[in-house]
Amino acid sequence: MEVGDGSFAPVGVSKQRAELYKGRLTTYVTVACLVAAVGGAIFGYDIGISGGVTSMDTFLEKFFHTVYLKKRRAEEDHYCKYNDQGLAAFTSSLYLAGLVASIVASPITRKYGRRASIVCGGISFLIGATLNAAAVNLGMLLLGRIMLGVGIGFGDQAVPLYLSEMAPAHLRGALNMMFQLATTSGIFTANMINYGTAKLPSWGWRLSLGLAAFPAVIMTVGGLLLPETPNSLIERGSREKGRQVLERIRGTNEVDAEFEDIVDASELANSIKHPFRNILERRNRPQLVMAICMPAFQILNGINSILFYAPVLFETMGFGNASLYSSALTGAVLVLSTLVSIGLVDRLGRRVLLISGGIQMVFCQVIVAIILGVKFGGNDELSKGYSVLVVIVICLFVVAFGWSWGPLGWTVPSEIFPLETRSAGQSITVAVNLLFTFIIAQCFLSMLCAFKHGIFLFFAGWIIIMTLFVYFFLPETKGVPIEEMIFVWRKHWFWKRMVPGTPDVDDIDGL
Repeated sequence: MEVGDGSFAPVGVSKQRAELYKGRLTTYVTVACLVAAVGGAIFGYDIGISGGVTSMDTFLEKFFHTVYLKKRRAEEDHYCKYNDQGLAAFTSSLYLAGLVASIVASPITRKYGRRASIVCGGISFLIGATLNAAAVNLGMLLLGRIMLGVGIGFGDQAVPLYLSEMAPAHLRGALNMMFQLATTSGIFTANMINYGTAKLPSWGWRLSLGLAAFPAVIMTVGGLLLPETPNSLIERGSREKGRQVLERIRGTNEVDAEFEDIVDASELANSIKHPFRNILERRNRPQLVMAICMPAFQILNGINSILFYAPVLFETMGFGNASLYSSALTGAVLVLSTLVSIGLVDRLGRRVLLISGGIQMVFCQVIVAIILGVKFGGNDELSKGYSVLVVIVICLFVVAFGWSWGPLGWTVPSEIFPLETRSAGQSITVAVNLLFTFIIAQCFLSMLCAFKHGIFLFFAGWIIIMTLFVYFFLPETKGVPIEEMIFVWRKHWFWKRMVPGTPDVDDIDGL
């Protein structure tokens, strides 16, 4: 495309070459993706560990004494006994810190590579885990949570991008879901650890919080040893090295088509001086909408409330000492359902899983609301039969989330952006995810106290909205090469009016 001075502006990927892509799933890629996905284990471990620790009497007595006293009063309303803004801040402070860190991580990920952000995330999380395990007062505890948040901000920004760029197009969905599989495994591991440490004396909660250092070490060392993605290398000017890595991870020298796509995309990316400004252009509207809506809906279905408050939630329903065991069960179910999703996502596609999962989640939320509304009063406890039924329905909800919005809430945004706005887009995705996680974490205990069983109907309403959103506005991205995703938007019934056939000169920032 010629510009005013007679030179030619880069236009990105201008033709489809997907059928010319060569390569296979190599051991090299598999190992790299497994190690990188440990960043998800850190995120999941924290979600799982928070709820268990905040239901331990020794922890509450030391840091949140008023909550400890309310919990011990038998006459206290079950829905309100954990309603404390300080306790909510312990959980939610991490996500607010992660939100800020994800914005800072974007230019680092773009200028210094995906590995740099992975290493920064690992180190920050290691510091946070150490501070939490050694905490002697609330200030030290919250500082540790903030450092954990910084680690999550960097990790969640870089790891999904790393997985999407390393994976071959026909297996990108499954390999990208390694992040969510690691997240769900981290949740399950945390639940099992909480179940064990709850029986220990006063230092059980320290062990639960301190064990987060193990995945942090793996993430840090792995980040130092992993290869950089060819997309990032080529974007930063190392074309030869980028091609060498591409040939190695694809297991063949016949990578000309994919290499040309990455080079075309990188030329356009390097002409963009302000990615965050560029992402607001009309031609990038579809990706921006997805980067905001997908992570927001991923949280507004209520899953995080169930996962990081599961022990509190089950104890509220009268499960008593079985609360940690019940939450461990939901963690195990989440892992298994994520494995199902990995096997189906590149066969059935993203839309089928998201829509079917949404329908099942709506029914589960409504059923739980009805049971609690009819059979569970403010001071009463559920009978054993209804308690078991609630756990079963919540597990069915978790199953639906595990094969749909859990992994795909991260996979879809990480694969739809062109290279020039990919880091900025992922930062927006992570920031929105953490913003809504923070809001729900901070408000859930108060909402549970105010809405009581109606809280589940609140989330059911959001699930209906997000399922309709997917049906009408999300195109299928199964099997589409990451650098050719622009063609998907040009064919969509709604978004094609915003995405031009080729970029206009005036739309290219920095020219």
